[in-house]
Amino acid sequence: MKRLLSLVMISSLLVLSLAGCGQSYDLYVFNWGQYIDKSIIKEFEEETGYKVLYDEFEENEDMYAKIKSGAAIYDVICPSDYMVEQMIQEGLLQKLNYDNIPNAKNIGAQYFEQAKAYDPGNEYSIPNYWGTVGIIYNKNMVNEPIDSWSAIFDEKYKGNILMINSIRDGLGIALKYLGYSLNSQNEKEIKEATDLLKKQKALVQGYFVDQIRDKMIGNEAAIAVNYSGEAKMMIDENPDLAYVVPKEGSNIWSDNWVITSNAVNVEAAEAWINFLCRPDIALKNFEEIGYSTPNEAAHALIEDEETRNNEIYFPGEEITKRCESFSYLGVEGNKMYQKAWTEVKAY
Repeated sequence: MKRLLSLVMISSLLVLSLAGCGQSYDLYVFNWGQYIDKSIIKEFEEETGYKVLYDEFEENEDMYAKIKSGAAIYDVICPSDYMVEQMIQEGLLQKLNYDNIPNAKNIGAQYFEQAKAYDPGNEYSIPNYWGTVGIIYNKNMVNEPIDSWSAIFDEKYKGNILMINSIRDGLGIALKYLGYSLNSQNEKEIKEATDLLKKQKALVQGYFVDQIRDKMIGNEAAIAVNYSGEAKMMIDENPDLAYVVPKEGSNIWSDNWVITSNAVNVEAAEAWINFLCRPDIALKNFEEIGYSTPNEAAHALIEDEETRNNEIYFPGEEITKRCESFSYLGVEGNKMYQKAWTEVKAY
């Protein structure tokens, strides 16, 4: 869910105008920006004969709004965990026919087990990328090893803390630090988390997404909250940086391939998912994008041993067991979180 968001959106009007200008497509794909090795699209077209129109979104909610309203029709999309759950409940997705997606066998059993938090029978979704949310910090600007969320609430780092501009991640961090579930809908717990973040606001340099990468690489802050894939890319650029999933626990996220309930070409959508689950293709995507692959066969193909065993990319059970996946909060829960985050940002 978790990725660089600065991109140029292709609007649904463009989709319609292309179709109206004589362009003919067999498969409509809606995916996160900068979330695929673009050469794979051409490779898929050449192997299968299906012509792909590939569109990009920058937030789950943007994608959901288009699918829900019917403003654009896509065959296959890549929502995050909690959004998969919401779309299942609203009848926006269809069950997968695994007989037509044999390469799904390459996805590790533990990732399908994790997916049961939002797709209980593993009937609608196949994991595509996954990762954690944690703290990335500059070892030259922090005078002790970081192992707790307490660091982002510590006054000695005032002005040197970058918070992620995300409702669920922001409130989830505070909830986990306080010992609660990051899916809590308890009003008292949400208020505690809100008050904690309001108090923290005086300490933070700002709330960012894309800018975190450049600021941390450029030594412009000591501590930031970010996603594991982004953290690894930053460390590659600046070896003075380190990443940790705090001991209180965090979010373990997953983005997943699903087929929409109104898909026009289910056969092409199945072929797309099957192609993306092929080990060599999954490896190619991992090497280009830098987010952890749940494809165990692709993981085995990673030649560099340090990368293959890197704990940021592939954390062990000691880390993952203290993490939670986001769940869909429902209409009232979403309102509660939106209200809380608005209070924090306006404080």
